[in-house]
Amino acid sequence: MRRVALPEIGTFEAWRDEARALLGAGVRPEDLLWQRGQGAEDLFATDLPMVAGGPVTVPRGFVELARLAVCHSDPERFARLYALLWSLRDDRRLLEDRGDPRVAKLTRMAKDVSRDRHKMTAFVRFRELEVPGANRRRFAAWFEPTHHIVELTAPFFVKRFGDMDWAIFTPDLSAHFEGGALRFAPGAPRPELPQDATEELWRTYFRNIFNPARLKPKAMQAEMPKKYWHNMPETQLIPELIATAEARARQMAEAAPTLAPVRAGKISARLRVPTTEVTEEVGDLHAALLACRRCALWQDATQPVPGEGPPDAPLMIVGEQPGDREDLEGRPFVGPAGQLFDSIAQRAGLDRRRAYVTNAVKHFKFTPRGKRRLHQAPNSGEIQQCRWWLDLERSRVKPKLIFALGATAVESLTGDRRALMARRGGLERTEDGTPVLVTLHPSYLLRVPAAERAAAEALFEADLRLAVRELAALAEQPDH
Repeated sequence: MRRVALPEIGTFEAWRDEARALLGAGVRPEDLLWQRGQGAEDLFATDLPMVAGGPVTVPRGFVELARLAVCHSDPERFARLYALLWSLRDDRRLLEDRGDPRVAKLTRMAKDVSRDRHKMTAFVRFRELEVPGANRRRFAAWFEPTHHIVELTAPFFVKRFGDMDWAIFTPDLSAHFEGGALRFAPGAPRPELPQDATEELWRTYFRNIFNPARLKPKAMQAEMPKKYWHNMPETQLIPELIATAEARARQMAEAAPTLAPVRAGKISARLRVPTTEVTEEVGDLHAALLACRRCALWQDATQPVPGEGPPDAPLMIVGEQPGDREDLEGRPFVGPAGQLFDSIAQRAGLDRRRAYVTNAVKHFKFTPRGKRRLHQAPNSGEIQQCRWWLDLERSRVKPKLIFALGATAVESLTGDRRALMARRGGLERTEDGTPVLVTLHPSYLLRVPAAERAAAEALFEADLRLAVRELAALAEQPDH
């Protein structure tokens, strides 16, 4: 039996040359013993001089298959490839038969090698070395591939990191790129590599791209096997990210805004049919609002939301703008913030049914985010455009007191939204002299931490009680 010893560097080229010569000389597969490196001595093997053969042609695809399969760790890979090559002499279309066990086995081996190459390009982590006097930065990395892929994969790193010197050490081979030249050396034990300052940045990036809502531990470990984890700084975060994934996914779902249901589109299409010209003498406020094009907010909102309440209400409550639920129902203060307002107002002795409730801006302003709608505060231009409608409501209702909730309402009524906290609880006036009591919007109460919620609600209740007292005092004045 002839023994063919292939070198550990340049293995594919050596196998190709040997196989071509042996096939040309008619040496049968069963008469050959292939090995990479010197390996152990075989009692039945004999080192014989290389034979001379004629030219050999192979079907398209065999060379690429052989280039990958030669890198597999299976010790029988050389013999399998030569046996297939021997059979191709009689059946040129054998390579197309994916059901043939010889072709199927080598194809699986080639895929194994391709997957291992992908892992190497994704999981190699370089660390910078301090080299005094060097004119190029130098890096080194340690990697443990499953197959003999260093030669095949090194050109990827040359192309990506051609502006620096680097070395990749593995138990099989080492690749060194210095001064623009690539060379290979025998394998080496794992070197001591310094910590790299960029690893913390990499960990931060990994933490931010980790999506707890899409966590699939088995799929993640299939893509990122644990054997590579000890060389990757970001994998130190994985146990904690898995442990907290469920809670983080729940927080993401609770914080996400909602998208309008399908029925909202039908409502918008019906309501946007122009019905009434907007004039100073509009009779039906709701119908007039449907025709409002004073700013661009009407385009995305489902419908405008006018105020509601007794037409001669002594108290007018002004909020910011319709929210998600108000936009769908067409009524003010029916969402979570409005419900909280009603609850606290009841404790404070304020009967909402006797007040005219409205908003400074009549259309819902939002940003789509997935299947939800994220509230956006109206800008000063939009507030100013919508002030025409609020003034119209005030001129009709003629309230004795206006309760302004939040910065948007305060800006619309007084022209100034600055220092809201300092102005809270103060009594100011509109241009026509109507008293305005300033406070925060109840949606603020929904955002404060749970531990501070009770105290915040108590302060808001105190503002409501102040409004009740101010209203009672104004009612006793004959001029109001």
